[in-house]
Amino acid sequence: MSMPSPTAVPVAAALRLRQQLALAALVLGALAIAFSPIFVRLSEVGPTATGFYRAILAVPPIWLWWRFMPALPRVAVAVGQSRPLPPLALILVPGLLFAGDLFFWHLAIKYTTVANATLLSNFAPVIVTLGAWLVLREKITGAFLVAMLVAICGALMLVGASLELGGTNVFGDMLAFTTAVFYGCYMIAVAKLRGRHGTQDLMLWSSLVTGIALLPMVWVMGEGLLPATLHGWLILFGLAWISQALGQGLIAYALGHLPASFSSLVVLIQPVAAAFFGWLWLGEGLQPLQLGGGAVVLLGILLARRAQLKAG
Repeated sequence: MSMPSPTAVPVAAALRLRQQLALAALVLGALAIAFSPIFVRLSEVGPTATGFYRAILAVPPIWLWWRFMPALPRVAVAVGQSRPLPPLALILVPGLLFAGDLFFWHLAIKYTTVANATLLSNFAPVIVTLGAWLVLREKITGAFLVAMLVAICGALMLVGASLELGGTNVFGDMLAFTTAVFYGCYMIAVAKLRGRHGTQDLMLWSSLVTGIALLPMVWVMGEGLLPATLHGWLILFGLAWISQALGQGLIAYALGHLPASFSSLVVLIQPVAAAFFGWLWLGEGLQPLQLGGGAVVLLGILLARRAQLKAG
């Protein structure tokens, strides 16, 4: 029986540690973006304007991160030289996809119930899993598909008491599912680009492009752009710095080290945490069905983790 080389064990241990750190970052990122419904609810400007500020106010802290804590260079750059201009795909694709996600999500809330919009937008793992198989060439096992089904059933339970599919909500439901498509494609794009680019580069360009893309939509939707109070500005900065810069930044980092299909399931922690935060800060009640749904989502994530470890 052949023995492992002396370098194989340290490399394997380093890889496990890196994946564990990425998993922790993914969970923390999902918890950070779980604050976003709270901030949106408390915002003093319209939903599209709130999305614009979410992206554009995140640019300064991300720029500081990009400027003073650069990622390990994929391409060597001499001391004193500026970084080369990134490719057009890095500049445009993630930002435009995330702009579509925010725009259709906020529009869906206007034309359907919050419960419907929450459920249908959480079908993003289905989109990501399909894209991970087709684009990223990830191996998708039967055990993982079962885990995904369990997690999505948990999400259904989480909003099931308020679900009103069909009737006058059909248009809004279609918009909510469109949100899932945009966010799923965004995660695939980030996972694909993370193979060659750092988290800082991705977050800087995607946030900037998202903000620029949403600004004209604020005018199209007829929304005011300026909050009325200092409290309104603080809400927008909280949304930008916590949910966008921190939350999406941690998720983008994790996508460079974990399978996109698995990562999309872990992000389903977000609606579970959002329901808890809504109960804690907004006084929104939690029904037994919602509590059970949250537990089922977590069970699905644990099953997915086990399936991922076996596949690896």
